[in-house]
Amino acid sequence: MAGQIPQRFIDDLLSRVDVVEVVGERVQLKKAGRNYSGLCPFHQEKTPSFTVSADKQFYHCFGCGAHGNALRFLMEYDKLPFPEAVEQLAGRLGLDVPREGGNDPQRQVREQKRKEGVNLLELAASFYRERLKMQEGQAAQRYLTERGLSVDIVKQYGIGFAPQGWEALKSHLSERGIGEPVQVEYGLLIHREDSGRTYDRFRDRVMFPIRDLRGRTIAFGGRVLGDAKPKYLNSPETPVFHKGRELYGLYEARQATAQLEQVVMVEGYMDVVALAQFGIHNAVATLGTATTEDHLTRLFRLVSRVVFCFDGDRAGRQAASRALETALPQMIDGREARFLFLPEGDDPDTLVRREGADAFRDRMTCAMPLSEFLFEQAAQGRDMNTVEGRERFASHVLAALNKVPEGMLKSLLLETLAKRSGLREAQLEALMAPREAPGASAPEAFFEAPPQAHSVRHAPPSQRKAPLSTLSPVGRILQLLVHEPTLVGDLPELDQWLPEDEQAPLCRELVALLRAGNYRSPQVVLAHFQGSAEGQTLAQLARRELLIPRAARQAELASWVEHLQAHQRKRSPEEEYAALLAHERAGHKLDKAQRQRLAELVVELAPRR
Repeated sequence: MAGQIPQRFIDDLLSRVDVVEVVGERVQLKKAGRNYSGLCPFHQEKTPSFTVSADKQFYHCFGCGAHGNALRFLMEYDKLPFPEAVEQLAGRLGLDVPREGGNDPQRQVREQKRKEGVNLLELAASFYRERLKMQEGQAAQRYLTERGLSVDIVKQYGIGFAPQGWEALKSHLSERGIGEPVQVEYGLLIHREDSGRTYDRFRDRVMFPIRDLRGRTIAFGGRVLGDAKPKYLNSPETPVFHKGRELYGLYEARQATAQLEQVVMVEGYMDVVALAQFGIHNAVATLGTATTEDHLTRLFRLVSRVVFCFDGDRAGRQAASRALETALPQMIDGREARFLFLPEGDDPDTLVRREGADAFRDRMTCAMPLSEFLFEQAAQGRDMNTVEGRERFASHVLAALNKVPEGMLKSLLLETLAKRSGLREAQLEALMAPREAPGASAPEAFFEAPPQAHSVRHAPPSQRKAPLSTLSPVGRILQLLVHEPTLVGDLPELDQWLPEDEQAPLCRELVALLRAGNYRSPQVVLAHFQGSAEGQTLAQLARRELLIPRAARQAELASWVEHLQAHQRKRSPEEEYAALLAHERAGHKLDKAQRQRLAELVVELAPRR
């Protein structure tokens, strides 16, 4: 397991973060007395039933029952695993998340290397900024001035200059005791295999630091001043930089605006910076790659609307088509994507200089909605007056709709498709319905319960999402402990009640963790198993409803333990002997009582052999 996040840190974090601010970045809230209210983001509603309390630092929906603190909200709304949600909250305060009790030395080494790498990149960023101010940076200063960038904008984005020499940065960092291998690993130096020589990756370039959401430099982009190729050069993939996830300007956009509502996705660094110079601080750019699912997942965690900005030529339309394909699976209700096509020959930089900020904002407001772009793409090159043309049009849109999450947007798109294609909605829904394999059926979920256990309600067929396998007694105990970690205090001190089935090792590990950590939150518990097969098992159990009232859970746990103890007492000496041996061979140390019982069984069974 990874190192545990201390409960005291989580408690301190929640005491310092404002739940109203966290929720308000994702849900439109209005003051309502001492509280705030809005439409619940977890179910469809027309009348607000969602309340956020600044005093109690808690949210609650009176419609669907969703409730929790800032950490729970991030996990539920942004679909974040527990560790990432803690990291995101901590990042708002500029805090590093501590870990303790970890038994993964490789992870600790990786974390230490990551910190060293970020410090190295910060040193490089400082070096580039200082060189911009010097005599050797005058050409870069002239370039930035000619592009209309003010001193404040240059400072805000940390823009610098990489000198012309082959080893300027290398010498600077080496003098500070930083070895060449780590400079190569983090993309600052290039290593030539044929000669063994190393030299600066960025030379004679205006340097744009790429920052993560916490403002730490993780990579660079460089714009050449002369005629060298490539015109723009990015850092390579490193332990801290993955271009398919990061966005240039996102940190600065969040810093500039208290409540970011939308972002505009442009193509390059200068587009972002030029728009900021004109007061448009919500632009971001991908880093030499097409828009990815990770990019959009990150953006939609922060804003509800993304405007894609493309050139109006054929290449721009093709890029927009790829962005549409990526955006469709992200379009849950409440999110919006628009497509802004610029006049041919213009980019955001030139357009905002010619037309001004207000005109550019108007273009963003009037950008084509995703729905219109989808239907336009589907109709392109097809004669909608023919049956064949409408068939191809409808097939194209239906294929796209299969990627859209269930919700109001999907229903409205289907309704619009019916009107435009001349087909009935029922026909279109039938064409979209997934075909089930012959003979497939979803068995009802049930438990092999002892007589004392509470009966379990079966979910109606309409609510069954997927087949659920039967839980064993140990599986049910795991489920109870995941939902109610404090129940661990009701278990016997010794674990002789636990049979040696396939889930016993996980149950034993979970019980040990709960006793050591005194945890109350299921999310904290799941975090300790994050990324493992055991974690997947526990997460599945956490998603399954217990279907009994909270007051009855303690009694049910006691019933299961008694049931298993009774089963253990009924075992034959041979079964008991085999179970103890299996327990020991699995790497578990026998306690004093178990060793004594094993010795007794050896004596008892010896005459039978």
